[in-house]
Amino acid sequence: MKLFKGSNGQMRALLAVGVALTAIVSFGGAVSANHSWGGYHWARQSNPFNLKLSDNLGAAWKPYLQQTSADWSVSEVLDTTIVAGTSNPKTCKPKLGQVEVCNSRYGQNGWLGLAQIWLTGSHITQGTTKLNDTYFAMQSYNTPAEKNHVMCQEVGHTFGLGHQDESGAALGTCMDYSMDLGSQHPNAHDYEELSTIYAHLDTTTTVGSVTTSTQADKDQSDKNQSANWGRRVFRGKEGHLEIYERQFQDGSKLATLVVLADHQ
Repeated sequence: MKLFKGSNGQMRALLAVGVALTAIVSFGGAVSANHSWGGYHWARQSNPFNLKLSDNLGAAWKPYLQQTSADWSVSEVLDTTIVAGTSNPKTCKPKLGQVEVCNSRYGQNGWLGLAQIWLTGSHITQGTTKLNDTYFAMQSYNTPAEKNHVMCQEVGHTFGLGHQDESGAALGTCMDYSMDLGSQHPNAHDYEELSTIYAHLDTTTTVGSVTTSTQADKDQSDKNQSANWGRRVFRGKEGHLEIYERQFQDGSKLATLVVLADHQ
């Protein structure tokens, strides 16, 4: 979910998509602004809590997940553990209580990275991160810096983080839109924001072995396809950002934020 400047000086989309089960949220703002994704968070009864990142990746992607896991575990409120994946990377089926991380050739569908979180109220119940090798095979995207940035950012969204900035400014964080080589890891403000998001404790938990699920959790439609995103409720002025919302009868929601590529 970032816009990058190409060598021709024109803004181009990195095709990253962020998806959440929730209402419409704006990710913009200055560095000092709150960049929580609407206050959405994993329910837990103590800090730090440990979140599993399920590795459904090919060998080339594994080092990037290892770096991302180590980077985000610097947080005082969150630790991540990489576990063996059991999902088909193409479908990347979510599992309650953890985050599935997958890569595959998802096709020329307009997105490079996809982050999904499912919510009951404000609580995240499961998440997925998908990395689209259809685009990562292209020379402009097939670099360690691009891969590390997208992995770090999309996994960060599954914790309930938004972007620090969408202008293209280099803020020294993977949660900005910059192509700067220094924007590959979380920065101090990301860790501060996580501490704010997870400052309170909950009476229940959605982390780990969770069995209760919503209609949204049970929905088996292909989340890669815009036909399953519901109705479009927002379109950015430049046409790069669109938000779709799908609501289920039990109150759970699917909202999709997608940054479109200029070349589509």
